[in-house]
Amino acid sequence: MPRRLLGYAYFFDLKLFTGGLSFFSANRTQEEQHFACQNMENADPNRHFLKDVKRIVIKVGTAVVTRQDGRLAVGKLGALCEQIKELNSLGYEIILVSSGAVGLGRQRLRYRKLINSSFADLQKQQVELDGKACAAVGQSSLMALYDALFSQLDVTSAQLLVTDNDFRDKDFRKQLSETVKSLLGLKVIPIFNENDAVSTRKAPYEDSSGIFWDNDSLSALLALELKADLLILLSDVEGLYSGPPSDPGSKLIHTYIKEIHQNEITFGDKSRVGRGGMTAKVKASIHAAEAGIPVIITSGYAAENILNVLHGQRIGTLFHKDAHKWAPIKEVNAREMAVAARDCSRRLQAMSSEERKQILLKIADALESHQEEIRIENEADVATAQEEGCEKSLVARLFLKKEKLASLANNIRIIANMEDPIGRVLKRTELAEGLILEKTSSPLGVLLIVFESRPEALVQIASLAIRSGNGLLLKGGKEAKRSNAILHKVITEAIPDSVGAKLIGLVTSRAEIPELLKLDDVIDLVIPRGSNKLVSQIKSSTKIPVLGHADGICHVYVDKSADLEMAKKIVLDAKIDYPAGCNAMETLLVHKDLVEKGWLNNITVDLRTEGVTLFGGPKASPLLNIPLARTLHLEYNSLTCTVEIVDDVYAAIDHINLYGSAHTDSIVTEDHEVADVFLRQVDSAAVFHNASTRFSDGARFGLGAEVGISTSRIHARGPVGVDGLLTTRWILKGSGQIVDGDKAISYTHKDLAI
Repeated sequence: MPRRLLGYAYFFDLKLFTGGLSFFSANRTQEEQHFACQNMENADPNRHFLKDVKRIVIKVGTAVVTRQDGRLAVGKLGALCEQIKELNSLGYEIILVSSGAVGLGRQRLRYRKLINSSFADLQKQQVELDGKACAAVGQSSLMALYDALFSQLDVTSAQLLVTDNDFRDKDFRKQLSETVKSLLGLKVIPIFNENDAVSTRKAPYEDSSGIFWDNDSLSALLALELKADLLILLSDVEGLYSGPPSDPGSKLIHTYIKEIHQNEITFGDKSRVGRGGMTAKVKASIHAAEAGIPVIITSGYAAENILNVLHGQRIGTLFHKDAHKWAPIKEVNAREMAVAARDCSRRLQAMSSEERKQILLKIADALESHQEEIRIENEADVATAQEEGCEKSLVARLFLKKEKLASLANNIRIIANMEDPIGRVLKRTELAEGLILEKTSSPLGVLLIVFESRPEALVQIASLAIRSGNGLLLKGGKEAKRSNAILHKVITEAIPDSVGAKLIGLVTSRAEIPELLKLDDVIDLVIPRGSNKLVSQIKSSTKIPVLGHADGICHVYVDKSADLEMAKKIVLDAKIDYPAGCNAMETLLVHKDLVEKGWLNNITVDLRTEGVTLFGGPKASPLLNIPLARTLHLEYNSLTCTVEIVDDVYAAIDHINLYGSAHTDSIVTEDHEVADVFLRQVDSAAVFHNASTRFSDGARFGLGAEVGISTSRIHARGPVGVDGLLTTRWILKGSGQIVDGDKAISYTHKDLAI
């Protein structure tokens, strides 16, 4: 492409990109644009001051605005501008300090030098480009990009270039304050940068003398001069760590306390570009904080991180002049919580089966004796959810009625009276005379369970963990916060001191989950119970094995030979017994012959009578005159389902294997050969014949309870009870045998009775 056209192509791509930004902003819901409706579950009590923040200085470094190859990261800049636009519209006064001019100028000058060089020139040793020339070329390009991005968002920006010497002039500082005040009053975004092109600093990348020495210290200086309420330094890491972020042993410091952290921190390499790195950011942050300006260092890569900071979420590292007063408030340490659960689990495993049984019976009694307290807290959660307009399916999952509590206590007693699962001999083999090998059941170790809405899940999971000898970390949804807290209190108070209440840890902030998901050396299994989005996010965020299912798309197939009255009962039960359950029917498949018999029309009338909204597949939609389903792979979790017509059992199997989620599927038929084909070929965790999909449940399977339903094919599948929380160990008992190259031993490998 000719060079002249390259510029047009770049501008065209940018217009497309910024046009996309404008479209995205215009289509945000009113709720998303209103801070009052934001999720404050992750709020850090030390960040209460954020509610009074109005004027904010945001510093974005070169590492944030550029890619690894030195080119501008247009996507990151676009996301940054989106957040600034939203804050501007909410009445915040935003001042931006942006690096990147030198890097951008260097990249452009290198390109210009390359195309103007002969082959002979390229063979010579290349001289490093002058930093001031790079700054002069890059600054105009950087501002052009900001102007283009902000213009598409209907925001005006202004460029202000300053040097170190400017701040020595009292009149300049006064005029600067007046100019910025005027710009902010007009809702214009001032964009500051050091004017490196005319800076008197001889080595802009090394000289740290003067009033400010890089854009980190410039942003701190501006925050003081312009009387900002908050300074946000965007970095290429999540915040300040106790050591290099790449070191697995390094911990993110949520609140910097000089007396504690000053001598503990080991800094890694400086930023890959620019002058600073974390050392410069910390130095600037300490100066600003001591002068009364709170500072937060956080990642410029994470989506909507600036907005999350202002929501009070516990992200990044906070610097505050009063931080030393908060020192007694011990920061929650994810590793310490997991290690404590493991230590307690080992003490639990050392107990006898009868002692573990008594703990569970005591918990069951405690649930019944504290019913009134539990009910009060649960009703408060339900009322809050209803006031906030939560979906009916979520509210339904929140309820802890008297009957449900009684059922939970009964299920705990069933688990308590089960055969001891720990140390059970599964296989016994004589390897040689007097050398006996045993394969035994053993606890997994520490489990992390992340669940949404259902507070009874906390009770079920805790009882299974205790019976199986596992430590447990629980993170429930914010909508059940009070219910989870009281249930956790009741259960842990019933655990004897000889084991320790830290056997079961309750994680109260979602901000702690990323830290926990990194602990693959301490946590042995993660079980997410909730939405497709939750499960998918966790699977993509951890090296720890994950057990669970992302969807519960359950089918009922009614064959031509079905007992139609039985089929009606099964279909209605599978859909309306508990529509929010992951084992509820989401798709009804009907054999084509039942259309002519009128049964399909009859069952759709029955479903509608029960309040079920119907969508159709490609065949059923026009025939039944119902809306076409937007997809056949859909979990409704409500009184809604898809109906489709199939030619035979093989078509039903193909449909289920293509659009299902390998959870639970059922066939209704009196033809046992057809039933056998369905049971063998449907590739799901649970496959039923002439029974409702609602039977796919740990308690109904006689497991006492379940930690979840797994659609995985490794370890456990289907409803996961005690056995799913166990692994195996090998115990070898000998009488002095040695290998010695297998010369001194005669193997028998004989199976022995257990």
